[in-house]
Amino acid sequence: MHAIENSQGTLQSLLDQVKDQASRTQDYVSSTNNFQLKTEETPEGSENVSTVVMERDRGVPTTELRANDVAFQQIATQTGIDVRTAKRFQQSYPDVLDHAVNRIWDQEPADRMLRSFDTGGSYSAYNAGILRAFVSSKFKTFDNVHLLNAALPALMESDAQWQVVNGDITDRRLYLRLKSKVIEGQPAVGDLMALGIGLSNSEVGMGSVAAAQLAWTLACLNGMQTQNKTRSTHVTSARDSDQWKLLTDEAKDADNHALSLKTRDVVSSFASRESFDAVLDKMGDAHNDVVNASAADAVAGVVKVLNLKKSDNTAILDGLMETVGQPGFAGRPISRATMVNAVTAVANKVDPDHVDEWHANGSKVLNLPASQWATIRDAEPVALAAG
Repeated sequence: MHAIENSQGTLQSLLDQVKDQASRTQDYVSSTNNFQLKTEETPEGSENVSTVVMERDRGVPTTELRANDVAFQQIATQTGIDVRTAKRFQQSYPDVLDHAVNRIWDQEPADRMLRSFDTGGSYSAYNAGILRAFVSSKFKTFDNVHLLNAALPALMESDAQWQVVNGDITDRRLYLRLKSKVIEGQPAVGDLMALGIGLSNSEVGMGSVAAAQLAWTLACLNGMQTQNKTRSTHVTSARDSDQWKLLTDEAKDADNHALSLKTRDVVSSFASRESFDAVLDKMGDAHNDVVNASAADAVAGVVKVLNLKKSDNTAILDGLMETVGQPGFAGRPISRATMVNAVTAVANKVDPDHVDEWHANGSKVLNLPASQWATIRDAEPVALAAG
């Protein structure tokens, strides 16, 4: 077995956090007419927060769960209230929000799962745990611990000799990205790349269990998703909800065995030299696909073709300026490969929940059809309006 930890101890830190969260997780399933929303100021005197109150029922004690931003947005969506409107009411008209939500919950009952963390008394003045997700009762509780238990043995046994590049846990998702220490290649002289793999999971309904093949540019550790990716949704059979039910680990594990096996097999399949060589060939062609437009106009073309925000223009242009000084790019004309690296460089400066988007954007540039690539390659200056 190969050690996959990096010198920063990223994996151990991730494992410690996953273990801590797993020990504090409590999941409940019931109908919405069994609970109430209560919005009020926090003891700390900061902005208003919303709490779901679950009354004592058939052995389950009265429980209060303080909704984080993810859970609050899900409550708003489930009740058909625009999230921005719900947030405004929460802060300015809390009684209106509570009345509307509680009326809808009572008159239009729907089975929901409430995913929570026991805070161990850290909010003792408020006497509430943390409500971190408000999802369908069919939500499959394939958690971060299940993903790592399925994937890590396959990663450590792989001949690819994986090593952790980075990892994060946010309120929305877990991310773990690795690179191979032995499966490498140069699509152009000096541009050394390595095979990679990215794993992600959401315990709170903000995306599927996902595994993606990556290609890392080693000079800057910019990552690009290849077109090899798999997703599995967090959906299982409906659960009985005629009363409050605290889900047991046994009930969760029964749902997760098949998905664990699939995750293990997918991780193993992505350690493919052949598929990585195909990416190197494409990047080699991209190095020869020279841009005729100026750097600024080509970047504007990328923003247009990928339908990005205008504010992304500066970030991509910064990435381009970094790229043209790197080994494999320095002294060469700007090409499609340069633009790929300029786009993926943005991932190094965004929050963890947006890194994968920029890795995927790099792949989009690499695989654009000829007509769309021509919009970038031959981009013309944007005419300025007369003053």
